[in-house]
This record gives sequence, C-alpha cells and structure tokens, in this order.
Amino acid sequence: MLRRPFLYTALLAAPLYFASCSKDNDSSDSSKLEVRLIDAPGDFRAVVLDVRQIEVHTKEASSTEGWYTLPFQTQAINVMEYVNGKSALLTNTDFSPGTLTEVRLLLGPDNYVIGRDGQRYDLKTPSGQSSGVKLKLDNVTLRDRETYQLLLDFDVAKSIVERGNWKPNNDKKERYLLKPVIRVVAQDIRGGLRGTVTPTAALPQILAIRSSITVADTFSTSADAAGSFQLGGLPSGTYRVEFYPSTNAPSGQAAYKNIIRNNITVVNDQTTDIGQTALN
Repeated sequence: MLRRPFLYTALLAAPLYFASCSKDNDSSDSSKLEVRLIDAPGDFRAVVLDVRQIEVHTKEASSTEGWYTLPFQTQAINVMEYVNGKSALLTNTDFSPGTLTEVRLLLGPDNYVIGRDGQRYDLKTPSGQSSGVKLKLDNVTLRDRETYQLLLDFDVAKSIVERGNWKPNNDKKERYLLKPVIRVVAQDIRGGLRGTVTPTAALPQILAIRSSITVADTFSTSADAAGSFQLGGLPSGTYRVEFYPSTNAPSGQAAYKNIIRNNITVVNDQTTDIGQTALN
C-alpha cells in the first residue's frame, strides 16, 4: 500500500470512462490501460516535469488501501513538445477488470521552465504541499478485453504561477510556483479539430471553446512551424474557435489580428477540418 502526501489539482469537467489497475499478472481475464500526457501551451520555451511515478486507486477516496503503482520509468518530460495532436506515452499495461476511482502523478524536485529569455527557472511547490498530483475519477469501470486511454492534459498557462513581487535581480528559483492543473480526457472522447493559421511569424495560439453547454469547456494549442494545428480529445458539440497572435508584427507591416470563428461542429470519432485562417 502506498501512502504519500499529495496536492489536489483543479480539474476541468469532462465525462470519464476509464480503466482500473491490474492487481496481478493474470492476463487470461484482463484489459489494457494506456496513460498519455499532452499539453495546453504557455509562454515558455520549455516546461520540464520530473515525473517519478504513476499510481491508481481502486477503493473509495477515503480509503488508504487499494493504491497500485503502474509500470513506469522515471523521466524528465518537456510537455511543450506535446501539443498539436502529439502526446507522451507514459505507460501501456495489462489490467484486470474493475473500478478506478483516482489517479496520482508523483513528481520529483527537478521541475523547471526555460523562459522566453532563455533562462532556466526552477519550479517551486507551494509550502505545505507535495508534488503529488491527485486526479479524482467518477467510479469508472474497466470491462474485460477492452482498452482504455487516460489522456492527462497539462495546462501550462494555469499551472505555472509567477510571484507578484519577483524582480529580475531576485533569485531565479523564487520566480515561479508549480500548481498543476490537469484535465483528464476519456478514451472514448475522440472528436477533433484541425486547420492552418497564417502568418506563422505571428506564432498563433488557438482556443476551442465548446459553447453548446452552460459552462463552456476550453481547449488550447499552438500552431507548428508550418502553421498547422490539431486538437484531439474533444467532446461532441458546437465550438467557438479563437485565433490570436503571441507576438507583434514587424515594424512597417500590418498589425496581426485576433480572429474568431463561430458555430464549428465537432462530432465524436471525426476530426473537423476548418481550413485556413489568416491573422492579417
């Protein structure tokens, strides 16, 4: 049984249909669980997480029993590399059918960012909290001979908080706090959006906002060097897609614009191509 301190993360709402941990090595009556990590981008060159361990809980949240460790090799992951449809595979393992109630991501002390200035800034964890990220699930069940995917969407912009009183001549280790915000996406939510944005020099950022529900879900990514973007794991619905530049146009050129496209439909198991969008 594992008993470690942890911090609770803020979670964006999403339907959850997940898998439970295999409690033994008997594969005659088993399913598979795959855990992946993706990123909602932020204003950094790199964001490196020191991922040490992944655990799942098969009992009620109040129980200290039923925690199991997934097969995983400790690694440093630059989450900024996993946008635009890319994901980091953390583990893929056999599981016995059953219930999964929580997932916990354990982080080591060597988390840091590389800022736009090229400088490294260590990420501090707020006093009184550990670097364990605990994600609550809604008593989901793994069925025999099925494969499920847990997609952990790490929101860089919300997870890394700059201290308000920090100044450039202060200790670099004191600039940023790590307060992980992770959205969990179910394997059976497989809608998507893709397209292209110009000019690429604008370093375009993209928000997809599901406007067909009372409390809107927001998903984000950035365009790659060719101007292409892709968002996966989107629930079906009607979306407002917002495009905005993350830099200014060169002197003498027309200013870049923020663009909004409404009434974009996303359907499960399909990727909606919305074509090209120009920011000038």
